[in-house]
Amino acid sequence: MSHPAHADAFEPPRTAQEVSEGIFAFVQPDGSWWINNTGFLVGTRGVLAIDSCATERRTRAFQATIGAVTDQPVRTLVNTHHHGDHTFGNHLFPGATIVGQDGIRAPLLAWGMPRDAPIWTPVDWGRVELEPPFLTFADSVTLWVDDLRCELSYAGTAAHTTNDSWLWVPERRLLFSGDVLFNGGTPFLLQGSIAGALATMDRLAALGAETIVPGHGPVCGPEVIETVRGYLGFVQRTAAAGRAAGLSPLQLARETDLGEYAALLDPERIVGNLHRAYAELDGAAPGALIDLPAAIADMLAYNGGRPLTCHA
Repeated sequence: MSHPAHADAFEPPRTAQEVSEGIFAFVQPDGSWWINNTGFLVGTRGVLAIDSCATERRTRAFQATIGAVTDQPVRTLVNTHHHGDHTFGNHLFPGATIVGQDGIRAPLLAWGMPRDAPIWTPVDWGRVELEPPFLTFADSVTLWVDDLRCELSYAGTAAHTTNDSWLWVPERRLLFSGDVLFNGGTPFLLQGSIAGALATMDRLAALGAETIVPGHGPVCGPEVIETVRGYLGFVQRTAAAGRAAGLSPLQLARETDLGEYAALLDPERIVGNLHRAYAELDGAAPGALIDLPAAIADMLAYNGGRPLTCHA
């Protein structure tokens, strides 16, 4: 089975991409497993940062890019969801107020400290201390960078996870989407919901964003919403046909032609997504707990029994 190739290694960026005046994206190629995007907004009295990184090395590189732009401290750190590639570096921002949706704390602490083998290839995590958000919100909260309004909103349902939120800057038509959007990578819904993610695409499209910083992959425009929507529909249709044929998620994944989505990074995620889609076909609510070890084992089997490639 042929999968998109990764380079041998990836280094953290040394510069940030200014996506609007005073607003920067820290885009980490190639956006595959554990290699996320972050960002920051610069004010006259401090910085608002969006997410940390998976490893100490990458988070310190993110901090260095902030320091190259401004000598103002990071006063607020937003977490778009609980996954470690967006939160393991939180503890390196000791002076910041860490903000996230109400549902973040429990799954972040339940996941615990980082681990790689046997699921992923080895990672140098560096020093990690779990530091969940200590200011949480139910539906939305408004953050201000000087006079610039930033709206941090809960997705309203399980999507990528049960606690996704995004940062919308309406004056700039700019969206930091977190992992409800991947650009160039396979969306991953194992801990979320296919149906919920589809509903989330409607909410995102209604914002009217002109520039989007996705959770993984290059900065893009609103066309990424339709690409992700198309993939989610593909997963739903594939799952319905496979369930009717009596195939397991792994059997179905092995028989499925990914077609236009074959070039997306980390195609083994189709297996986890099918596990989630099967659960929803069986009546599971969005975000309901499913057998994660079984789904991950099937992803490894789809990957030829090898650990999943991670260059974090």
